[in-house]
Amino acid sequence: MQLSWQSPWAALVGVMVALAIIVLALAFARKHDADDALHVFSMADDLATERASQLLRQWRILNRVAAALLAVALLLTFVLVARPASVDQGEERSSSRDIVLCLDVSGSTLPYDREVIDTYRDLVSHFQGERIGMSIFNSTSRTVFPLTDDYDLVSHQLELASKALSGVQSQDDIDKMSEEDYQRISDWLEGTQNRKDATSLIGDGVVSCAAMLPGFTYGSASSQGSTERTRAASIVLATDNVVSGTPVYTLKQALNLTSKANITVDGLFSGPEASEKDSTTTDMRNLIESHHGTFLTQSSGTTVNELVRDIDTRRNKESRATSKASMVDDPAWWVLALAVAVALWLLVVWRLKR
Repeated sequence: MQLSWQSPWAALVGVMVALAIIVLALAFARKHDADDALHVFSMADDLATERASQLLRQWRILNRVAAALLAVALLLTFVLVARPASVDQGEERSSSRDIVLCLDVSGSTLPYDREVIDTYRDLVSHFQGERIGMSIFNSTSRTVFPLTDDYDLVSHQLELASKALSGVQSQDDIDKMSEEDYQRISDWLEGTQNRKDATSLIGDGVVSCAAMLPGFTYGSASSQGSTERTRAASIVLATDNVVSGTPVYTLKQALNLTSKANITVDGLFSGPEASEKDSTTTDMRNLIESHHGTFLTQSSGTTVNELVRDIDTRRNKESRATSKASMVDDPAWWVLALAVAVALWLLVVWRLKR
């Protein structure tokens, strides 16, 4: 790194002041020598012994050293005022992804939702620059937390969600659940079942999740122009695609809207492995893949954790990797030199007082 100065005039002033102090110190020293040559009565005549003369010479030397150290310290002070700096060249990398967890919370998908949540609890600890939000839906949607890079808040909310869903691995677990645990789940799911005779309205849920992302607008696909994004946007949709009721948006219509807004929707089948060959699952796969998303199931013994990580790995691409040079203050060695000079000056002054 090349050294430079951000305020060079301050250093020049410091050099001039230090030189002035040195010149004055030398001038006074010569005056003392001239006075000695004229043999004018002085204190030295009363201290003409060898020991006294030695102490006087030592005192004068220490005075000159103290003056020199003071000049050096002053010079270093002005050097620091001049702000020594160096050019720091490096590659800055930052992630600029927006991720929305879009979870179907109908009864059949809750056990899989908890695995998705637990996986993201771990992934968030490695995020740098990503923004993440979470929305849950059944017949209606609820935002659990908005798009944010406050990872403490995200981790806390995911932990609460995981605890709330800890007892819903099977229907037997639900039947044996205590009233307190059941109430905790009910509180977490509140706001997702506001329509009668309707559950798991997938398209409506996707649209609600997309609305959390900048640049998305409601309306028909034809009325929504192509959106240029500064941050990659994606939705992780976890559902079994079993719709009961009449949604406002079908899954196809919802994916058309997200595609127009340049939002990628990746699908994670949240249902039993025996249902992976059903027509609803096949339709979901075809729709998501036709809109350039990734669709994953638990075939071949793959766990939900592995599926989520697979999706995250595919989307985890740095959108910015630029080489940048910046001027940064670099005072480290100058500060050390100033500290040493001041310490030596204090030591000499202490010795003079003795």
